[in-house]
Amino acid sequence: MKVLVTGGASGIGFGIGEHFSKAGHQVILADLDGAKAAEAATKLDNARGVAINVTDSPGAESLAKELGGIDVLINNAGIQHVARLEEFPAEKWRQLIDIMLVGPMVMTKAFLPTMREQNFGRIINIGSIHSLVASPYKSAYVSAKHGLLGFAKTLALELGEADITVNTICPAYVKTPLVDKQIADQARENNMTEEQVVKEIFLAPMAKKSFISLEEIAGTAEFLTTAIARNITAQTLVLDGGWTAR
Repeated sequence: MKVLVTGGASGIGFGIGEHFSKAGHQVILADLDGAKAAEAATKLDNARGVAINVTDSPGAESLAKELGGIDVLINNAGIQHVARLEEFPAEKWRQLIDIMLVGPMVMTKAFLPTMREQNFGRIINIGSIHSLVASPYKSAYVSAKHGLLGFAKTLALELGEADITVNTICPAYVKTPLVDKQIADQARENNMTEEQVVKEIFLAPMAKKSFISLEEIAGTAEFLTTAIARNITAQTLVLDGGWTAR
């Protein structure tokens, strides 16, 4: 299968791309930093890196034509900004919504026509535990990730007649550079040490008390691409170590 991962140059995106590459699939790592994506792709078999701004509709449509369609789209690109609402710049708030909610719409819309033509497609959004619950100082991120669930459910209904599924994977915290920055930001906002933030904020709600691994997320994504998952659509797959059981 041909698998495209946005935000694929690093973090969760690269981890997913690496997993699919090892499984023998063709992988396209798409990232705003095309040079970084191309460099990351050299570490994988049967992979290439491409530059894409996920909010740019003409750019997404051009990429879809260039690639000649894909089988699996993984909407993963994301950023974070942690601040009280009173101190949250409106432009930054819009940027988070654009990248993590408008972006998946733009990319999905661009690649849907060929998925319909081949009567096969798997659209996988990388949500978050914050698609289900909230944390202070993350109003834009939480709003965008909540919105992904509604987007997936609505689109799944529109695509019911085709062998195309739309699902959202929602992990709790994953130890990536993005999360490392959040730990530092939360320590500053809460006047805590980073160790306290990890123990008392990040892992405290989880029965398992551990970060989610890249392999868990990538393996869940791979499962969703298989034939036995063809009737799993509009679903929210939660990898939260028991967080939402409370």
